[in-house]
Order: sequence, then structure tokens, then C-alpha cells
Amino acid sequence: MSEKLLRTLGPWDLTAIGINGVIGSGIFVLPAAVASLTGTWSPVVYLFSGLVTFLIALCFAEAGTYFTTAGGPYLYVREAFGPFAGFQVGWFTWLVRATSAAAVSHAFTAYLGYFLPFVKQGLTQTIVTSTVLLSLMLVNLLGVRYGAWSVNLFTLGKLLPLAVFIGAGLFHLQAKSLLPLGKVSANHLGEAALLLVFAFGGFENLTIPAEEAAQPQRDIPKALLTTMTLVTITYVLIQIVAVGTFSGLAESKTPLASACAGFLGPLGGALITWGALISTTGTVSGLMLTGPRLTYALADHGQLPALFGQVHSRFRTPALSILFFGAVSFALTLSGSFIQLAGLSAIARLFQYVPTCLALLKLRKMSCSNCQHFRLPFGSLIPCLAIILCIGLLLQSSFSQWLLSAGAICLGCLIYLARRFGCGRGRKEGAPVEPPA
Repeated sequence: MSEKLLRTLGPWDLTAIGINGVIGSGIFVLPAAVASLTGTWSPVVYLFSGLVTFLIALCFAEAGTYFTTAGGPYLYVREAFGPFAGFQVGWFTWLVRATSAAAVSHAFTAYLGYFLPFVKQGLTQTIVTSTVLLSLMLVNLLGVRYGAWSVNLFTLGKLLPLAVFIGAGLFHLQAKSLLPLGKVSANHLGEAALLLVFAFGGFENLTIPAEEAAQPQRDIPKALLTTMTLVTITYVLIQIVAVGTFSGLAESKTPLASACAGFLGPLGGALITWGALISTTGTVSGLMLTGPRLTYALADHGQLPALFGQVHSRFRTPALSILFFGAVSFALTLSGSFIQLAGLSAIARLFQYVPTCLALLKLRKMSCSNCQHFRLPFGSLIPCLAIILCIGLLLQSSFSQWLLSAGAICLGCLIYLARRFGCGRGRKEGAPVEPPA
């Protein structure tokens, strides 16, 4: 591949990609589900789940300092445990992003239906969905700088309505709605924590385009820590306002819009709905930027056909990977299969997290002893604690999620074997990704 990707992403670009990956459409509906499970304890559960996810993000922060090329968790696991393990993590990571892009694009029309009911179904829905996907695909084809600008814009756009919700809502809190905390069962606490750890997922998006970051080994840890800090504070404050201002939170299908309408009137409900529209569009934009970098990384290391690793001579983007990602996402929106595949997201995220935490322990031993990079304190305590927490969450997953995940693993094995034995090898197959710095 003669053309190379451009290193134009700065620390705030990476942070925007991380925040955009975590804060999606879920924040506009999850407060009700968590409140129904844990009542007035729900802000505390948000804080706890944020801290748990922070431990996992810390492992990504250190692992990210060992590499300067694209791939994120795929690279970390491939270098530590070999091409097969790396491919499975890369395949799962890409699959989740493709199905998420389809699901969120579909959700966009549902939110738009608040203003234009006729777009929620039929041919109109297909046209709107395809227009959103095509537009964001073209933006990312034209250059990573344009893709980053769109992510930055949408991230700011989704945070502003939430900031208004928090800022105005704090002045309308009712103490009797927040205290006393009341009773809650351990099972409900565990179920809510499981739900929210997945809601905090997506921070790993910012590690994937490391090859286009100006100084990835310095900026990725900073961006990860900034992302998780801002997201955790935002989520906790949103839940405090929702619980403290809206008595019908647990039963509401539009919790934030209904709560905001309560203290700001109809304009508040419309504001939050617009925020949901911007948020879903921004999420797809971020997925359209990061998802294709996975197929690029897999091709660059010979685990997919080299075409996926080709860089456009003018725009310096992985053009075919972007087109392929957009086409698959669009096909999933038409087929509706993304609804079933969305069940993969729970285990699939942990399928990235557990191997990455394990890989960090090995990468430390493989790296040079005198290299200067971000290093977690307390030795192996944080990675081991993160692994134990992830395994505990895995044990709470449903049988259907396990079944779908097993099917995805089998499909990944077939793709890997077909590429390795049936279609030849790429230029780097079997070679190290890059010596850990």
C-alpha cells in the first residue's frame, strides 16, 4: 500500500470520538429503565458503573501507548496472543459497530417521527435512513479531517441540550424525590449495573484510528481519561435531575423529554428530542469513522484482502473499507436483522475488554524496560480487577446472547480459515504488528 493515512487527529478530536462513542441514543431512554430497577439509588448506580468502566478504560489507556497504528483492541490482542485471537477480537469489534450503525440509523427515524410522523415507516423511512448513512459515508470518504470535524460538531450538538437539561433541572430539584434512598434488592442493583456498564461502552472507539492521530502514545491516554471523566459526571447529573424532577420517570418511554417538558414546558421536550436526533446522527458519524479502520487494520496485516487496506490517493482514507462498512450497515437497516444482532453487543463489548486487559499484562513483559510511556499504578491490580468484573458481568448474560455470540465466533473462524488457507496471505500475515514501545 503506497499511500498512507494522514496523522491529523489531535487530543480533542480523539476525545470527541470517545465521548461521541459513549453518549448515544441510550442516554435518552436508559434513565427510566435504571430508575425502575433501583429507584432513588439510580444516581449512585450510575456513579458505580462509571467507576467500573473507568478501570477498563485505564487498561486501554496503557495498552494504547504501545502502538501507533490503526486497530485498537485488535492490535493489542494480536500482538499479545497471535493472529487468530486478534482476528476474532477485530471481527467482533467491527461487527458490533456495523450493527450499531444500522440500529442507530433506524432509531434516527423514530426520533424524527416526533416532528414528522410519516418518516417512521415504509419507503420514507428507507429514504431517510439511506440519506443519513450515505451523507456520513461521503463525509468520511473525503478525508479524516472532515470526518473528525463532523464528529466534533455532533458531539458539541448532543452535549448542549444535555447541558441545558442539567443546568435548568438542578434549579427544579425536589429533595423529597431524591431522599430517602429507600430499599433495593441486590439482584436489581446487579441488573442495573450490568445495563449501565454496557451504556458506558464505546470509549474504545478513540483507540482505533491511532494511525491518524498526531501523537497517539501521548494523546490516547489523555483522551480516554478525559472521556470517561466527562461522561461519568454527565450521566450522574442527568440521573439526579431526572429522578429529582420527574415523579413518573420509571414508567416513561421518553424519560428525558418528559422530565424536561415538566420544568421547561413543551419547548424543553422539543429541545431534548432535537438532542436525540443530533446524538443518533453523531453516533453513526463516529462509527463511520472508526469502523472502517478495523477492516483497514485487518487488511494491513494480511487477515483480509488487501483491497480493504488501500488508501485513496487523493483523500488519503481507506475508501473501500468505508464503502463496505456503509453498504453492510445499510443492508442491515433494510433486513431488520440488526435487531437480532444487537443482542451481540453485550457479550461483544466484554469480548473486547477481557482480552485487552489480559493482553496488557503480556505487553508489559514484551516492552522494553526503559521506555517512557503511560503506566498504571499498583502493578497488575487494576487489569486483574477489571478482568474479574468483566467475567462477573459475562456470567449474567442471557442464553440468547451467548448463542448469538457463539454463532458470530464460528463465522469469524470460517472467515479466518478461508483467508488463511483458501485465499492466500497478505503482506504481513504472521509478522508482528509492531514491537511494543
